Amino acid sequence: MSTDMQLYCVASLLRRGRSLDQFSTGLSLLGVAFGLAPWLQGLYNPWLLIIGCALLVLGAMQKYYAFRVAFDADLFQRMADSPATLSERTQALDQALTTLGLQAGKRDDRPWPDRSRGALTLLRRQAMVLGAQILLTLSGLLASPWWTI
Repeated sequence: MSTDMQLYCVASLLRRGRSLDQFSTGLSLLGVAFGLAPWLQGLYNPWLLIIGCALLVLGAMQKYYAFRVAFDADLFQRMADSPATLSERTQALDQALTTLGLQAGKRDDRPWPDRSRGALTLLRRQAMVLGAQILLTLSGLLASPWWTI
């Protein structure tokens, strides 16, 4: 597979992180409801407050990964779309990242398969944090006071 096609494929996979981010945002809002709604009704369940706060913390972690994944998706797409040779594109990208302080200067010689694996690792971490949010949401639903009636 050509390097340009690999760059397109990685960019396409990384753009799926947006769907994960949207789902996580919904779970974070549900975390606010878990944490506040019972307290507003006079039902003081500290476990629901803890679950709600944990959902918000996981949501913030997921937002960080979503930001990084979206940034990488844009970079991979730009690298694939650029008419210059791959080595020229890579050199320009590394120079820009170093100038902005987003990359250490000594990391310019990484091959694209390594960069792709690193970017996809961020996407996996984003998905794992979302999975933790889902498990926490399910445990919150099962621990909710309306199930004890």
